[in-house]
Amino acid sequence: MKEILLPLLAGCGAGILSAWGVGGGTLLLLVMTLLLGVDRTAAQGINLLYFLPTAAAGLLCHRKNGLLDRELIRAAAPWGLLSAAAGAWLATAVDPSLLRRPFGLFLLVAGFVSLTQRE
Repeated sequence: MKEILLPLLAGCGAGILSAWGVGGGTLLLLVMTLLLGVDRTAAQGINLLYFLPTAAAGLLCHRKNGLLDRELIRAAAPWGLLSAAAGAWLATAVDPSLLRRPFGLFLLVAGFVSLTQRE
């Protein structure tokens, strides 16, 4: 029972955070690597697989509720695809140890902005 409870709670927590737009994947990575002993590369793959249906469900719900700005999507999608391809190339072309600190800094700044942003 204990082997199932922590992953189940982590998955539910990550799903709730994702629905709120917080980024539950980071929580999922931390739980898998630090608490469950999953290899970092495997945890990243699991996180990507978890993201796909979560993002698809969110997209469908937002579309159903009329919350999508189609003009903005048309303008942003090509740049997002290009950036994703460049990031994937960079992640395979550069030594991962060089990317750890900038990514950690990015996470800290993104977290700070999320906490201090007012709507």
